[in-house]
Amino acid sequence: MSVQAGTPTTPPPAATLRGAVKRGWARTRHFRPVLILLIVMTVIFAVTQSRFLTSTNIENLLIVASILWIVSMGMTFVLLSGGFDLSVGATAAFVGIFMAKVLDLGVPGGVVLLLAIVVGALIGGVLNGVLVGRLGLSVFVVTLATMIAITGAVNLWSQTASFYVTAPIAGQIAIDKIAGIATPIWIMAGVFLVALYVQTRTYFGRDVYAIGGGPVAARLAGIRASRTLFTVYAIAGACAALAGAIGVGRVGAATPQVDSTLPLQAIAAVLLGGTALTGGFGGVGGTALGVLFIAVLQNGLSISGVSTDWQSVVTGVILIVAVLGDRLRFGEGLRRLRLGRRRALHDPAAEPAAGAR
Repeated sequence: MSVQAGTPTTPPPAATLRGAVKRGWARTRHFRPVLILLIVMTVIFAVTQSRFLTSTNIENLLIVASILWIVSMGMTFVLLSGGFDLSVGATAAFVGIFMAKVLDLGVPGGVVLLLAIVVGALIGGVLNGVLVGRLGLSVFVVTLATMIAITGAVNLWSQTASFYVTAPIAGQIAIDKIAGIATPIWIMAGVFLVALYVQTRTYFGRDVYAIGGGPVAARLAGIRASRTLFTVYAIAGACAALAGAIGVGRVGAATPQVDSTLPLQAIAAVLLGGTALTGGFGGVGGTALGVLFIAVLQNGLSISGVSTDWQSVVTGVILIVAVLGDRLRFGEGLRRLRLGRRRALHDPAAEPAAGAR
C-alpha cells in the first residue's frame, strides 16, 4: 500500500534511539572531559584496588561525599550568578555549634534542624547577598570577610571547645538507613533533584543565568538582581547548614574547627562540571560529576595508601586545571563570538555562528 503525500511517517525505534543518544551525548560536551576522566579513573582503581568496587566502599564514598555534594549544589547557583562564596565552611561550623546549643535546651530535633537551615540561609542571604547584591561590594572581599567574622564568632561562642551531640536527629540524618540506603545518600539525591528543578523549571533559575550572563542587561530586562542575589547566597548558606548538620551527626559532636578547604573544593567541583567562573553557563548536572570525580579520586588514593597531604596537593592541582579549563572555554566562546560578528559584517544575510547566538 502506498503512502499518501504529506502523510507523517513514524521513524523506526532504532532511529529514535540513535537520535536520543546523540542528543544526550551532545548535551555532555561542556562536562565531557570530566565524565571521560571519571570513567577512566574508576576503571583504573577498580582494576588496581580490589576493595574499590565493593558495596561497602561505594556506600562510604557517597556518605563522605555528601557534605561536598550538598555544598556544591548551593555553590553552583552562586557561580552561575557570577560570584562565589568563601564562607560556606565557616557557616557549616557555626550551624554545628548552634545545633548543639539549641539541642541542649530540649528543643525537638526536627525543629532544630529546620532552624539550623534557616540560620544558614539568613547568614548567606543577609551577610553576603545584601552586601553583594544591594550594595554592590566585591564578592571576594565580602565572602572572605564573612568567613573571618563567622570563624571568630564560632570560637567566641564555643570557647574553642567541642560539644557532644547525642540527640536522635543527629544519627537520623547522618548514620541511619532508609530502605537499606544511608540517609545522607537520600539527602544528596533530594538536594540534587530540588536544585535541578529550580535551575531548569523556575523563573528564578532563568534570572540567575541572566544575571551571570550580563548583570546590566538583566537589570534592563526588569530582573531584580538584588533580590535574586539575596536568594542565591541564601541557598548557598542553607546548603552549608544542611551539610554542617550532617557533619555533626557523622562525628557525634559539634567542633569549632572550620574546614577552610570546603569552599575551594566546592568551587573546584562546580568548575570541573563545566560551570563558567564568570557566570551564566553550566548547571548542577555537571557539578554532580565534578563532586563524584573529586570523591572517587580521594577515595581511590586513600585506598592506595596515599597520605592526606598528597591528596590535598592533588585537589589543589585539580582546582588549577579547572580554572584553566574554564579560561580555555571562555576564550573559545569569545573567539566564536568575534568570528560570528566578522561574518555578519561581511555578509549581513549570513546566519550568525553558534557562539554569537
